[in-house]
Formats: sequence, C-alpha cells, structure tokens
Amino acid sequence: MLTFDVLVIGSGGAGMRAALEAVRQQGLSVGLMTKMFPTRSATGCAQGGINGSLKNADPNDSIEKHIFDTVKGSDYLGDQDAIEYFIASLPDAIRELDYLGVPFSRDSEGRIAQRNFGGASSPRTCFSADVTGHVILHALYEQCLKHGVTVLAEWYLLQIVTDKGKLCGVVAYDMKGGRIVPVAAKAIVVATGGAGRMYWLRTTNPFTSTGDGIAACLEAGIPVKDPEFVQFHPTGLAGTGILMSEASRGEGGYLLNNQGERFMSRYAPEKMELATRDLVSQAIETEIKEGRGFGEGLQAYVELDLRHLGQEKIMERLPQIRELAITFEQVDPIHQPIPIRPSCHYSMGGIDVIDYRTCATAVEGVFAAGEAACISIHGANRLGGNSLADIVAFGKFAGQGAANCAARRQAVNTEAALQAATAWEARFETVTNRSTGVTVNSVRDRLAEIMWNNVGVFRTAAEMEAALTVVDSLLQEYQTVMVPDKNKLYNTAFVNYIELGSMLTVAKTVVLGALNRKESRGSHCRADFPNRDDANFLKHTLVSKEGQAYNIAYRPVVITNYPPAERKY
Repeated sequence: MLTFDVLVIGSGGAGMRAALEAVRQQGLSVGLMTKMFPTRSATGCAQGGINGSLKNADPNDSIEKHIFDTVKGSDYLGDQDAIEYFIASLPDAIRELDYLGVPFSRDSEGRIAQRNFGGASSPRTCFSADVTGHVILHALYEQCLKHGVTVLAEWYLLQIVTDKGKLCGVVAYDMKGGRIVPVAAKAIVVATGGAGRMYWLRTTNPFTSTGDGIAACLEAGIPVKDPEFVQFHPTGLAGTGILMSEASRGEGGYLLNNQGERFMSRYAPEKMELATRDLVSQAIETEIKEGRGFGEGLQAYVELDLRHLGQEKIMERLPQIRELAITFEQVDPIHQPIPIRPSCHYSMGGIDVIDYRTCATAVEGVFAAGEAACISIHGANRLGGNSLADIVAFGKFAGQGAANCAARRQAVNTEAALQAATAWEARFETVTNRSTGVTVNSVRDRLAEIMWNNVGVFRTAAEMEAALTVVDSLLQEYQTVMVPDKNKLYNTAFVNYIELGSMLTVAKTVVLGALNRKESRGSHCRADFPNRDDANFLKHTLVSKEGQAYNIAYRPVVITNYPPAERKY
C-alpha cells in the first residue's frame, strides 16, 4: 500500500498548483496522481489567457470592476463572497506565475500584456500569444519536480474511500504496472477537470475529460453543485469541435452569417463579439436555426473572420489558431474565414466546495479545485480568462487546506482502503470475464447523441425528460458492459469502462439539475421558460446520491454588494 500525507488527483493547472503548495508546507509527503503525462492535461487547451486587474492596459481598471464583471457574467448565481476573495488574489497569483518562468507576452514598456475578453469592462486578460495554458502547465510541472512531488503517471482513480465521514484514501488502477492499488492519504485534492466528453459529438475537451473525480466524490457522499450549467464555447471548429480561442475575438475577429452580417449586433449591440459566451453561443445557434448559417444539421456553422487583422498580427498573437484551422479545416485565416459552431467547453458545476478559503468539502480530508470543483465563482456562466485564474488561485488554496488538514490528522483507517481494493479486484474479474453484453462504444455514443441533441445550448422539458429516460436506460445497460481484455497491463478497455461509468453518473446530475431548474439563466437556456426567475431559482442546485437514488436540494446564493439586475451587453 502506498501512503501519502497529501495526494493530489489530476495534473492540470489546479492539481499541480495544489501539489506545489502542499509540498512547500511542513515537509509533507505529496503525491500527484494523473491519468496522463502531467503536461498533457486539458489546461493546455486553455489558449487565450488569465484574468487579473494589473492595470497594464487600462489604468482605470480595478479589483471592484473585475468582481462586478464576474458577478454579472455569472448571471448573479455566483457567490459574491467567494468571488471577492478570488478576484482580490489574482494580481499576486499572476505575478507569481511570472516569477516561476511563465513567458507572458509583453507590451511596449515590458509589462505583462493584457487583451480584451468577453464580458470584461477592461482589457485584463494576461496572455502568452495563444498558448497560455500550455506554458503555465510546463512552468508548474518544473516546479513540482524541483520540490520533490512524487508523480504517479497513468494512474486512474477508481474510488475515494471513506470511513464514518472521513477520508481514508483512494483505490487506483496503475495502468503501467498492471495492478489495482490502495493508497492511504490523510488529505486529497480532487482536481480531475470536467466531464465534457459526455458531449462526445462536439466538445473542445480532450478524451480524458470524463468527470472521474466528480463521480467519485458523488459516490463518496459529496454533492454535486449546479451541474446543469454547462458552458458551450461559441467558437469550436465546425467539423471537430476543437477550440478556436476567445483570443481570436479579443484581438478583433468578427462573427458572420451567410449574409455577411456581423449578427451579434442583434443580440449584444454594445459588446458585439465580446459578449459573454452563453449569449454568443445562443446567438450562433439562433442564426443557424433561422436559416442564416452555412451547411445543414450537425455540420451547420457560421464564420469567424480574422482576415482584416492582417498577417503580422495573426502570426504574432494567434499562431496556434492559424495552425489548428489549417490542420483541421484546411482553412488559412489570413485569407479565409474559419467555419465555427458552439462546442461543449466547461462545467460551471462540480464537486460542492463548502469553504472557498480552503476548498474543503463535506467529507473531512477531501478538497477540490479547478473545473472539477464548484466553488460558486462562475455561477451560471464563466467569463473567458477566469478559468486559468481559478486554477492557480484555488489550486493554491486547496494545497494549503489539504496540507493543514494532513498535519492535523492522525493515522487513517488503512483497512478500509484495502477492502475497497479487494472489491475492485473482483469487479475487474467480473467485467473482463463476460462473454456477452454491450460495448463501451455503443453506450458512450448514445449518451453523446442524447446529451447534444436534448441537453445542449437550448433545452425543453420534453427533450430533457426523454434524455433522462435514455440516461437511466444506459445506466442499466452499463451493468452489462463487457471489457474484452483480461490483461491488467495497459488495459485501455478497462479504463474506457471506468470513464463511461463516470460520464453516465455526471450526465444524470446534469439532466436532473436542468429539468428541475424552470428558468433560463446563463448557459442554461430553456425555450419553455425563457426568462430568469430570481424569485424561485436564485439558488444553487445540489444533487446527492444514496445507493442508486439521486436526490435534489437547494442552497441560497450569497449576495453581498451586487443585487441581481438585468444583464445587458
């Protein structure tokens, strides 16, 4: 049995920032468990930048303006005390990244450059060309190695083990070693990212974004908060869903319909293409639905036009955008518009964090950060640039919280983790010895189809009730899935089976939350309830699980200085 004081699960920006903070505290043993090589996580897909009020591009910007933009962007569902704590920490967090070696782009005076992003009242998004997440990952990984974090690469979380409401450890599958392993830990940080792959047909997320940590926490008795709020990024490539960063619009790109119109003038006449992501995605889908898009069906699209920016600016500020467009759409944005359509991008909901200062959850010893967590700072819609900000700020807070918890706790119940590992050994034998049953691909593809078609940018009760029926049926079918590989060494079929179970579990929380929220707010847009309803739904959804039963409860939103008002952009 492996033993750590602090075990961080997930090697994106939040996970590595948590591990780095924990290993700096009190000489604790810190492990970093990751499904992949640490620098290959979804954080690398975050191209555009990280928000912070440095005032480099606008001396009139302020912490208060950033707070208000975030509250307004959240459609007033964000907890304002948590948002205030978050935003106030960001200037120092960005300076720390600078000191750690992140190569930020610079302005003419050598200061960190800042660009416009959607929903922002000032240009406050710091960036490194259009590869910001990638360079942050590499800087954090170097620091984790320097400070002695133990990296467990190609390890898959199977279960979070608890005893009497307290953490004992986890059970994991060591793919490279071909074994199921109990790991004892006094504290863990769950930083496993989102679950965008349940929208398999159109998502910006990598194949590893399957909601493993969210599902494991739900099974361990920790609720999922606000799962219905799924962000669809306006500009995914039409054919693949691959992200075309918001930086492309921040630098001045236009969105055009088949009549050559900059159609955002109909939906957000002041902010135009730099309105919030929920509004821009809904506008694009409306243009397509009303016949002003190009193409038909799932392949329908509008155009992202960068040609007027000129070759020099595109090559300097948006080199990866150009490379991706050429590689996957055979379109050079210097000369041609890019075909785009909204694509599933981000989970505003996630593991219910009950203390934003430490990222603690309801189970002693379990902390959560990054996209896997719901600290309630993004509410119903996340602003672009606030995600990289989220992971470095709350990654640090989670690392501190977990380290302090581990220093306080005595020895954990290792027997519970051993027993759980034995149960997983039996489950492995069961699923790999089935000679008949359904395949992972069959269930996964039907899940993706129903989620995109029925729980997408626009939703209705009838569509979501049909989706709930399908998801329930797929959960039943999952019990008969066969894994056609009995070898424990690099058994990717077993990994796919585990990931499918996680996606199904998270998908059910999304559908339940959306079906019961009878209003439109942020990314949750219901055609049958088109208006926001503060009287009845200015509250957080909490989905919990007991056995096979899913239960819904609610919690009030924390309002401090900004009472709900109409959003206009």
